[in-house]
Amino acid sequence: MGLRLALLLISDALLAIAALFSAAALRFGRFELPEDWQMDQGIKVCAIFVVVVLFSSYLMEVYSLARESRKREIFVTCLQAAGAAFFLLSVVYYLDPSVILGRGVLFLALAMFVLYQFLWHTLTASGARRSPFAQRVLILGTGELARELGALLTSRSSAYTLAGFLQCGEEIVVRPEQLIEKEDDLLGTARKAKTGMVVVALAERRGVLPLQEMMRCKLNGIEVVDAATFYEIVQGKLMLEQMTPSWIIFSTGFRRTALISIYKRCVDILLSVAGLLISAPFFPLIALAIKLESPGPLFFKQVRVGSGEKPFVLYKFRSMCQDAERDGAVWAVKNDARVTGVGRFLRNSRIDEIPQLYNVLKGEMSFIGPRPERPEFVESLKRDIYYYSKRHTIKPGLTGWAQVRYPYGATTEDAIEKLRYDLYYIKNLSFFLDTQIIFETVKVVLFGRGGR
Repeated sequence: MGLRLALLLISDALLAIAALFSAAALRFGRFELPEDWQMDQGIKVCAIFVVVVLFSSYLMEVYSLARESRKREIFVTCLQAAGAAFFLLSVVYYLDPSVILGRGVLFLALAMFVLYQFLWHTLTASGARRSPFAQRVLILGTGELARELGALLTSRSSAYTLAGFLQCGEEIVVRPEQLIEKEDDLLGTARKAKTGMVVVALAERRGVLPLQEMMRCKLNGIEVVDAATFYEIVQGKLMLEQMTPSWIIFSTGFRRTALISIYKRCVDILLSVAGLLISAPFFPLIALAIKLESPGPLFFKQVRVGSGEKPFVLYKFRSMCQDAERDGAVWAVKNDARVTGVGRFLRNSRIDEIPQLYNVLKGEMSFIGPRPERPEFVESLKRDIYYYSKRHTIKPGLTGWAQVRYPYGATTEDAIEKLRYDLYYIKNLSFFLDTQIIFETVKVVLFGRGGR
């Protein structure tokens, strides 16, 4: 979870609490919650309100707004988030009336939160557009790799802004006006350009890398990173072209302690059991719909590749006509003609994936991880993509970073792009990243985005 997102969530949580007390002041004439609430009840009510409004804001993509967003767009998005929060809170209050906020307080609290959130996000978006509020980056290099990284900074909103390029070698493919004249050394150049980070973007480092000057920058508080690391920070995926075995070995990521393994397994068991219990009553309706549309079995079984490249049988509700692969294995494509009408609904809503919770419960899959692929495709992709087998170092997942970040794809190029995300997840596996993926998965299910 990015630092910017974490800061926005914390600030919005404080704004939600302020909105509650402001609503109480307007409704009861004092800045405190009703006297008939006990301390633990008041905390519970506040916590539910804060969690729901934050989740609704995340769901409506308040935190994904571009920094150049107009005030009207920010206000409309905040208003949509408040509408979603009202709906979710209504469900919560129906299930547990003891935590209900009176209609007057609820409407006022949501209205005040929309106002506070709009003002705060408008202010932060305006401030972020000014260069002093974004970290300036000096790219060391002027070749193709340097130009690619520079294009990332100029084509998208981020916490970084391009200060310029510093020549280090003979190749120059960047625009002349983006070049920075070198001072006595790299540290002096970085200070004059007011940069907080130097990115080393050199295709060939031997004989041209200023190690001593880079060390001086590092010791004087200027961050120095290589191209692959910076690409990972900005893009949320790995730059396969710049990855080397030594980069993986000496990386701070790719660590899986016993504690992480225990955490993953406990979460898998908890979510799979809960998911199966909640969805079980709907199985007869799903079975009836599938059977009425086309003859054939209820479940679709297929061999997939799991952790350590061990095969396992994956289960889904059948969404294709019977004998859809009688001519052999082929990539599934968008708007696949083999998919039935009911199957299309099951796929778009991800209901067809529910039986995979059984695979998760058995330990063959995890709730979050790389998508399990078929053995026929794995062998082919391993020959074409150097690091492809590394995605099998953890259990495949029902959802994952690649599934929520990259749209539907069925080519080798798509597999490469998804591998960037899969390896990023393996490298940065954590509770916070898993939480972000679960939230993103909810958005995928509700709004039909992402891949499979």
